[in-house]
Amino acid sequence: MPDLLAADLRVLFCGINPSLYSAVVGVHFARPGNRFWPSLHASGFTPRRLLPSEQEELLALGLGITNVVDRATASADMLEPHEYAEGAKSLLRKVKRYRPKYLAVLGLGAYRTAFARPKASFGPQEETLGDTRLWVLPNPSGLNASYQLPDLARLYGELRRAAGSR
Repeated sequence: MPDLLAADLRVLFCGINPSLYSAVVGVHFARPGNRFWPSLHASGFTPRRLLPSEQEELLALGLGITNVVDRATASADMLEPHEYAEGAKSLLRKVKRYRPKYLAVLGLGAYRTAFARPKASFGPQEETLGDTRLWVLPNPSGLNASYQLPDLARLYGELRRAAGSR
């Protein structure tokens, strides 16, 4: 699954790993039940609700997408702890190269495992990756029933306000 990256992004969104569906169609957050695209719009990151196939439009808005782990699976619980640790190293290389203002990890468990921060919580993190600030948001997967679209919009909106607009 290719990353959606450019230098000096406002926010680089970081999913846990691609779904099998996304890997087949070649776009991020492609499953119909995924709430990433509605959350971006409802929080004010995008002027309209984009379709997954329109992901390239994010770059003009200063937004990009990557994943902690590149391997596609049916669900994130199929990933091994060492894959998260390797993913964190890969993220560090990407962040050093592309210098986003924020790296937003979409999943508290993924962040805790990848960065060895077992007590982390949602929101801005004290830790940085170089000059890049870290922010943790709930995963927008439809499998994450703990957060509904209004909750996601509110939490993603906090990051949008912190990151400013382009």
